[in-house]
Amino acid sequence: QLQLVESGGGSVQPGGSLRLSCAASRFTLDYYVIAWFRQAPGKELEGVSCISRSGSNANYTKYIDSVKGRFTISRDTAKSTVYLQMNSLKQEDTAVYYCASYWTYLDDCRINRADVMSWGQGTQVTVSP
Repeated sequence: QLQLVESGGGSVQPGGSLRLSCAASRFTLDYYVIAWFRQAPGKELEGVSCISRSGSNANYTKYIDSVKGRFTISRDTAKSTVYLQMNSLKQEDTAVYYCASYWTYLDDCRINRADVMSWGQGTQVTVSP
C-alpha cells in the first residue's frame, strides 16, 4: 500500500495560484492512477481531478466542471510526483485537499472514492481576501 505525502497547501487571495504535490514515501507512483479530492468545512468529500498511470494513454486526465480551465494535473515520472496546479483560485476552492491512488489495468482514470486504495494525510488550501 502506497504511503502518499501531499505538500504545497497554503493561504492565497482570490485569483491567486498554488501548486500541490503528491509523492510516495517508498514506492513509485508511476503504476498508479492518482486522484485529488477535497473536503470543504461542513461538506462532503469531492473528487477534483485524476491522471492515468504513467505510460498509458498519454496521461489521460479528468476534471470536475468547477475546476476545468483553472486546475491542471500532471505527472513528473523522473520525480515520481504528481502535481495539481491551481490557478484563478476562488473562495469556494477552500478545502483540505487529499491525493489518492489506485491501480487499474485501464488506460484512463475515474474520480471515484470507491476506487481509492491509498490516501494522503491532506493539505489545507485557504482562499480568502
